[in-house]
Amino acid sequence: AFPDMSAFYGRKTPDGKVISDSLQLAEYVLDDAKVGIVPGAAFGADAHQRFSYATSNANIEKGLARLKESLAKLV
Repeated sequence: AFPDMSAFYGRKTPDGKVISDSLQLAEYVLDDAKVGIVPGAAFGADAHQRFSYATSNANIEKGLARLKESLAKLV
């Protein structure tokens, strides 16, 4: 999956860092939610993130729940 996540650019993390690109968003999600996503910049599409779903449905649901909680913290 390769969704456009640029709606989160310009938002601040709980510690005040501004998310300005796909790399910063991926780093934040990894640190906060413990979910690994690949920055779209690696594919020439900085607005996007790459999500792999080669795991069980249970793991996908857990990861998406943690991702949702983490993104909700951005203001």
